[in-house]
Amino acid sequence: MKKLPLGIQSFREIINGNYVYVDKTQFVYDLINNAKYYFLSRPRRFGKSLLLDTIGEAFSGDKELFKGLRLYSSDYDFVKHPVLRLDMSRIANETPEILKASVASKLIRCADEENIGISDKIPSDIFGDLIESLYKKYRQSVVVLIDEYDKPILSHIDDIKIAEANRKVLRDFYGILKSMDPYLRLTFVTGVSKFTKTSIFSELNNLLDITLNKKYSNICGISAENLDEYFGQHIEYLAALDDFEPYGDLRGEILTWYDGYSWDGKTRVINPFSLLSFFSQERFANFWYASGTPKFLIDIIKKDPAVYTSLKNTKITELMLDTSGIEVIEPELMFFQTGYLTIKSLLPVKGAAVYQLDMPNFEVSEAFNLQIISAFTKKRQARVKEAQLGMDDALQRGDTQKILEILRSLFASIPYQLHIDLEAYYHSIFFAVMSVLGFNMDAEVSTSKGRVDAVLELDDKVYVMEFKYEGCAPDADHEVKRKLFDKALAGGMKQIQDRGYHKKYLGRGKEIILASFAFLGRDDIEMLIEFIN
Repeated sequence: MKKLPLGIQSFREIINGNYVYVDKTQFVYDLINNAKYYFLSRPRRFGKSLLLDTIGEAFSGDKELFKGLRLYSSDYDFVKHPVLRLDMSRIANETPEILKASVASKLIRCADEENIGISDKIPSDIFGDLIESLYKKYRQSVVVLIDEYDKPILSHIDDIKIAEANRKVLRDFYGILKSMDPYLRLTFVTGVSKFTKTSIFSELNNLLDITLNKKYSNICGISAENLDEYFGQHIEYLAALDDFEPYGDLRGEILTWYDGYSWDGKTRVINPFSLLSFFSQERFANFWYASGTPKFLIDIIKKDPAVYTSLKNTKITELMLDTSGIEVIEPELMFFQTGYLTIKSLLPVKGAAVYQLDMPNFEVSEAFNLQIISAFTKKRQARVKEAQLGMDDALQRGDTQKILEILRSLFASIPYQLHIDLEAYYHSIFFAVMSVLGFNMDAEVSTSKGRVDAVLELDDKVYVMEFKYEGCAPDADHEVKRKLFDKALAGGMKQIQDRGYHKKYLGRGKEIILASFAFLGRDDIEMLIEFIN
């Protein structure tokens, strides 16, 4: 078996070290021959850096390095070109002044390595002089590769003042590339986010954005076909161990955990970091998620819990993707661009493309839901898992008291400063608990007479749920609370029955359970259920 290139982003090291390399060089050929300026957005740890390094090596003049790969057998001439690569994730960016100084320092080091003297001090001027000097030195056009272009912005997304100041620095810096057109062979920019061209690339407005281009949907990531071709021996090895199922079952489990990412609604790819980590550690775990979750995503949901329930099967237009700015960032966009949502399908509508989004796989949904519950309740994730298992059993048995006991325990652990007197808040926490159990739970389900708050479908049961919140003083006496509970529970049940929320589930051979939940506070929760056979 070939070695696993976990954490290796050098194409040359992978090839010379006899590591597994999933051949992406057909995309390199297309990129080189079809345009001059490119932009690609993909989540972290998805192979962007390796792609850039492969492009850089394609311009190194070393044809033999690609022997056995698609680029080698093509008509590409392998002419050597100077390559200038900038990894913005390694550039200090605490302030705009530090960002300028760090960029300038990096460029000057590149110039020194080429024995090119640079006298300018402004980053954009240094950049331009370096490109022109490389062109004159080698008498060949220059290849510019910029990795993680948006890191200096995303590092301060919760501090708009610094993020905006850094954006202006980057706009001026990247803008010099357009005037360098006579000296450039290829420019490729990658990042996580997709800010508008007027926001970051106001000058460099000739970038071809291939983020959602179906031709390049598989440019990063590993397809199911690649899994068999390149990792078949690794699957066979693990399938022979006592801890794993036979090949077929193991392959399916791998896809359940790590597959499901898509940028065209059809082509599905596996998260490469998670897959390599799985083979390396010989166990299923939340590898990608555990490698770093942006705090600002959790903060978004803390501020507006309704965002969480809207994430499942949310819709987004291509126009929305092209109008993202720093000042106002739609939550759905950030969850999509950072890899917590992916395109499940392209909807058949007229006009601009509309994409149906959802979480890509079990790894992301389980880990993200666990973190949401833990963030809201301040319970350790191990304790949350215990609660989830208990809830699973209670729902299967229709045990109202056990369900309430678990919910009360979870909500009672919510710190007062995080408590929000909104129905959507409780709805979101309950939705997170159910989702992490792997249930087919949908929020805000449309019916002919309105939207039901949530539907939880089990193998033999369907829970149709309404959530009601009544404001109540924590020290209110039992009689006051009882009246509020009765009012809320009756109101929720009446709404379900009057609007016939449950009727669309009749005739499926499943027991239908109407469930009205009433919340008065952190641990004041009641539940009323009615069974329909």
